[in-house]
Amino acid sequence: MTLMEIKFGLQGKTLPADHGYALYSAIKNNLQNLEHPLKNEILQSSEKSEEKSLPLEVLISGISGNPNGNKVINLNQRFSKLAIRCPNEQIRAWYGILQNQVLDVRGHLIRLVQPRLGLILPSDSLKARLVIFKLESIDHANVPKYFLESCQKSLERLEISAQVYIDSNENGDLARRSLQIKHKHIVGYGVVVEGLSDEDSIKLQSLGIGGRKHFGCGWFSPVKELGNEE
Repeated sequence: MTLMEIKFGLQGKTLPADHGYALYSAIKNNLQNLEHPLKNEILQSSEKSEEKSLPLEVLISGISGNPNGNKVINLNQRFSKLAIRCPNEQIRAWYGILQNQVLDVRGHLIRLVQPRLGLILPSDSLKARLVIFKLESIDHANVPKYFLESCQKSLERLEISAQVYIDSNENGDLARRSLQIKHKHIVGYGVVVEGLSDEDSIKLQSLGIGGRKHFGCGWFSPVKELGNEE
């Protein structure tokens, strides 16, 4: 399955710094409420709910911005983008439906404008801001070890050969981050993967690792593309 990437420019001023779940919810709500002939091409029936949901193979990025100290980021019209990776056959629907739509992300309004369609390009080094696994161990001292083992097992299942590391933050500490889903916080880490072949690099960007990929988790990009989302 070949995926492509649609990247939307944004009109808006701010977003919550932790916006992954809220952004997904805003996109899904817009799709469900919108009368559009193409929407059923990207909304699927769910076994767990009567509501339709987004396809599992679709990945949604987080949005980068400049932190203002209040758990909010200021958007940059040049660098702040929303990207969606989806199969070729869904391109027409995503491109046509979301263009010029306004999303309400926990009270912060953004308009999706000027979409651009591109290929997923290889890079021997990729970085994800947040990867999340459900770890069986509750020994907090060993969580980084178990986390890295989970990353390595995920790469092996994808038949990807590379070196995986927990990233560091601007202070040199482990990049431990969290995702808020309603009133629950789920913890994970920033991840760097190095030594990738071109084929494995495209595969990792297309499939990701870990859970919550609709919420911006497991989204890998070449290091130079990542912005500041702290």
